[in-house]
Amino acid sequence: MTKNPANHRALAGIFMLTLLFAGCASIDLDSHIAQSPSQALELAAKESNPEVAQRYLLKVASQFQDRDDHRAARTLLQSTQLAQPAPALHAQKQLLSMASAVALEDREWAGSIVTKISPDNFKGYNSELVSRAANLQAETYALVDDRLSAAMTLVLLSQSDGNVNPQQIHDQIWAFLKAVPDQKLAAAKERSIGFETEGWLELAVSIRTPGLSIDDQGRIIRRWQNSRPGHPAAQILPSELQLIANLAESRPEKIALALPLNGPLASAGKAIRDGFLAAYYQDKSADRSKTDIRVIDTSGKPFEKLYKELAAEDIDLIIGPLEKEALASLTNMKTLPVPALGLNYLPDGTTLPDGLYQFGLSAEDEARQIADRLSGQNINQVLVLIPQGEWGDRVEAALLKRMQQNGAIALDIERFFREDNLRAVTADLLGITVSRDRAIQVERTIGLNVEFEPRRRQDAEAIVMVAEPAVARQLKPLFAYYFGGDLPVYSPSIIYEGTPDAGRDRDLNRVVFTDIPWVLNDKNPLREEAAKALPGTRGQLGRLFAMGADAWQLSKRLPLLRQVQTASIDGQTGQLTMTPEGSIHRQQLWAQFRNGTPKRLPEPAPENNEDAASPQMLTN
Repeated sequence: MTKNPANHRALAGIFMLTLLFAGCASIDLDSHIAQSPSQALELAAKESNPEVAQRYLLKVASQFQDRDDHRAARTLLQSTQLAQPAPALHAQKQLLSMASAVALEDREWAGSIVTKISPDNFKGYNSELVSRAANLQAETYALVDDRLSAAMTLVLLSQSDGNVNPQQIHDQIWAFLKAVPDQKLAAAKERSIGFETEGWLELAVSIRTPGLSIDDQGRIIRRWQNSRPGHPAAQILPSELQLIANLAESRPEKIALALPLNGPLASAGKAIRDGFLAAYYQDKSADRSKTDIRVIDTSGKPFEKLYKELAAEDIDLIIGPLEKEALASLTNMKTLPVPALGLNYLPDGTTLPDGLYQFGLSAEDEARQIADRLSGQNINQVLVLIPQGEWGDRVEAALLKRMQQNGAIALDIERFFREDNLRAVTADLLGITVSRDRAIQVERTIGLNVEFEPRRRQDAEAIVMVAEPAVARQLKPLFAYYFGGDLPVYSPSIIYEGTPDAGRDRDLNRVVFTDIPWVLNDKNPLREEAAKALPGTRGQLGRLFAMGADAWQLSKRLPLLRQVQTASIDGQTGQLTMTPEGSIHRQQLWAQFRNGTPKRLPEPAPENNEDAASPQMLTN
């Protein structure tokens, strides 16, 4: 949901407008400005005229909002003295309430507000307030996940206010419609009335047909425009739909796939190459007569030099490099003359040249998803096991940062080498070592042997275990040995080799982990076809193969993802989105080991199932 601070700051004028219609007051509003909600309520209680008292409280609430103190404003707006506002003050209270409910993200309050309004409610305000009221109303609907009503509010606003920016409001309407569940959207279309409303809903429903490629969506959009030439959205399409409709025309035709095909990274480079080409040949929308893909080995020369040679040729897009050092060499330029999709990530804070995109199997993405999964399960205190080394440093930093954002903490973090005594590592993590040391100290103090039964620490709610399979299969039984067998365990994809092995993975039973769709989806046409003809489509090389396949899908959609923040791709490595800086992030799937075999878990349920967002509209 997008907030508009201007809506909140500008509400001071709302009260002044209502004063034009006010009667005389027995309270001097200029000399009795309360500094706290309690002072205002106390002063208002002394006023014999209820309407005058209410008008005063609304003015003070507006002043609190001007100071960005929405909590104080909420105290007044939810007070018993304003529970039944005078008819002349009802609209003003409603507008102020929406402003503070949105600012505070108070879903319960927003829910009580929207039960008393309909999408056309904002039309009751005067012309100076109608746009502000409509936008606040839409944001209030969105706060309680009623995106359909939010969209309809803005559709009505676009009809009634000629001063709105058509591109901006069409983008907002589309963002809301995208988040409406399929069933609810289809039902709304069937009962819709009015040319503009029918048109918007028809467009939103038609583009959601299962199995559509992005090219199919482009054709549907253009057909819809031709069938409804007088519709405002046909004349000025939402930005995302403009990009989709024109995507085929803007696709790169000459692509250089620059990967290491010799040396220590040769197997990784070849797996990515094979995945890229397999996805290209399976893509029915690809124009073979126009598309030219050159595969170039990067292991023979410095990448910066190779890039400059390619940039001097007739190349539209470079996919690569894979090596982080080679990717870093591109930062010496402020702007890349030929866009590049790097297959790795540079450290946060690195200044990136224009035209550089980054995509890879980011361990940080998985760490953030684990933190979010914990938050969704109301788990706020965890123990963490992470390998030593630079990779582990990055995982730890990403995990702790997202946990902190979610209000969770790591009670203890144990870093380990695979050669370490894992019994000692586990005992330290679960507090058994501390428990034993305490008992030894007691014995020394009193000079007697005492009966001692070690206990694990009791404040932990879960364990985050970042470990490769050979190590994880040792650690998981040790949790039970040291009295932590009841704690749920969460892991990234490193825990799973990618091929079911019930005999060896039985020790990982009950571990919940995240992995890519390529590994966890039962049915995958590309994987099934690739497995028949190519080796290395399973395990870690299989994940790199999937990454190559997604690099092909991304090559066609980079401008769309860059320009439309809500755009995404359902890829082989997850649901792909792009940051404003050009980095691709992935949202993966979840599974749990049961009887030694991974079983898919349902996605975390949204807070409001009825208004849960539908699957993303951009597909392969």
